[in-house]
Amino acid sequence: MSAFVGKWKLAQSENFEDFMKALGVGLVTRKLGNKSTPTVTVSEEAGEFTFKTESLVKSSEIKFKIGEPFEELTADGRKVMSTMTQTAPNVMVHQMLGTNGGKDSVCTRKFLEDKMECVCTVDDIVTTRIYDRV
Repeated sequence: MSAFVGKWKLAQSENFEDFMKALGVGLVTRKLGNKSTPTVTVSEEAGEFTFKTESLVKSSEIKFKIGEPFEELTADGRKVMSTMTQTAPNVMVHQMLGTNGGKDSVCTRKFLEDKMECVCTVDDIVTTRIYDRV
């Protein structure tokens, strides 16, 4: 089984509101997003991954194959062209290129035995979010 597969619940979050603000996310969505503790379920079947993110505020799902670009509507409503790459047996990099003048961002997820560390960057703003395996 892949190191990526599992279920993860947000446990810690640093600088997430500033990250959302830099992306142009509105005040109400930022406040709700900063208070939510989403659960991320990662599954894989025949080389296709599914990331399902569920929270009280919003749920979203993306499906992708490593290295193949795909259109994504982010949880905050941005339309981006995304590509996931695997840079180590337990590391996935999610590059999101903004469309229609939107900003580019990148999230690096490191999957450990009991945690998923997610570090996202837009411009010079970095947010770190730690999820516990459930």
